[in-house]
Amino acid sequence: MPGTKSSEEKHVAFLAFPFASHALVGLSLLRKLANAAPGVHFSFLNTAKSTESLLSKSRADDVPQNIKFYQVSDGVPDGHVLTGKPTEPENFFLKATPNNLKTGLDVAVAETGMRITCLLSDVFLTSAAEIAEDLNVPWIPIWVSFPCCLSAHIYTDVIRERGVSGSGTVDFIPGLPPMRAVDLPKEVLITGNGEESPFSRTLSQIGSVIPRATAVVMGFFEELNSPPLNHDLKSKLQKVLHVGFFSLSLPAPPLQPSSSDPTGCLSWLDEKKPGSVAYVGFGTLALLPREELIAVAEALETSGVPFIWSLNDKSKELLPTGFLEKTRTHGKVVPWTPQTQILAHASVGVFVTHCGGNSVCESIANGIPLIGRPFFGDHHMIGRMIEEWGIGVRVEGGVITKNRLLKCLELVLGHEQGKVMRQKAEALKEVVLKTVDSATQDFNSLVDLISVS
Repeated sequence: MPGTKSSEEKHVAFLAFPFASHALVGLSLLRKLANAAPGVHFSFLNTAKSTESLLSKSRADDVPQNIKFYQVSDGVPDGHVLTGKPTEPENFFLKATPNNLKTGLDVAVAETGMRITCLLSDVFLTSAAEIAEDLNVPWIPIWVSFPCCLSAHIYTDVIRERGVSGSGTVDFIPGLPPMRAVDLPKEVLITGNGEESPFSRTLSQIGSVIPRATAVVMGFFEELNSPPLNHDLKSKLQKVLHVGFFSLSLPAPPLQPSSSDPTGCLSWLDEKKPGSVAYVGFGTLALLPREELIAVAEALETSGVPFIWSLNDKSKELLPTGFLEKTRTHGKVVPWTPQTQILAHASVGVFVTHCGGNSVCESIANGIPLIGRPFFGDHHMIGRMIEEWGIGVRVEGGVITKNRLLKCLELVLGHEQGKVMRQKAEALKEVVLKTVDSATQDFNSLVDLISVS
């Protein structure tokens, strides 16, 4: 990929993993970098479908002028109809790597006339290491989840060598509390027939590939990790940069006027007592089974707890007959919510969540206790950390029933133990606010890395 312009011009390419919230988090970081380094050109490589989704949620002026988007193939064969099997799209995409990524980079270089001077990527794209080495440029992967979850992938070989199964316990990863094997991402464990999908195989390569990175960027605060975890990560990686939560600006800007919220959620919250409201939201990908959705509705109706429930229109059709009418005085069900603003509102007392990384970070940043119902991926490990920090509780058995959720709501909102959770959540919030300067220093180090490469 020959360059035709001065080597002084910096061209940073970012390779996105176009699934779940990975690409969104990557673009959030790239926006910050582009604003901090306006003289650097950024190319964001992603599938067309994922990019369209990202840009549909953004205003045109949200994207700095020095970011340009390039398309890479999703790897799905022409005419193929996806079956809906878990990780099927991921497997097609990863089968197409690294050739689809290299093709996208060639287009970016040809169009800009600038050689790639630094390669950023999602950690899940382990083939980026070899691409960067071929280009003779630094490779800087970003990790979009919690650092403890990265450790699970780094120790995949050890976990497998020890034959840890679903009924076992993992208590040998430095800096992590003992965890049930079922709390680990399932790709970490060997499947019963010993076969690996491209997705599982890629994740198993993280531990051996990531030490080759010039630096690894964490969307987290180092001070939230245990000292042994920080020590272990630094001993295995060339450089670790904790740049703060990717999707949030801290300290948080003032709440917008409630009248500016088209959903009416903020005005509704203004009328409620401090710390009294349950905010319920399971993200856009984690779909509650019908039985659990009904159980959530029954628990919210019976408890009488004021609630806001972010529930799309399709799922709303599954609500029990009469639920909306019976709860209209103390509940609000909307298809979309301004989540960061809701969690920052003084009336919110608990967040019922799927334990997605972004959601939990937003809760920590606002000192809100959590009730977790993990689904997949890193959700279970994050749910375990919620308990370890003492800022929340997971639903018993991992499946919501009316009585289980009622018990959790009573515990967090009405029990002395819930007050302790709130205090610990507030304490974590203070840790974050006090260490923003440290994260800013790491972010500035990242800006320096991409600017001088």
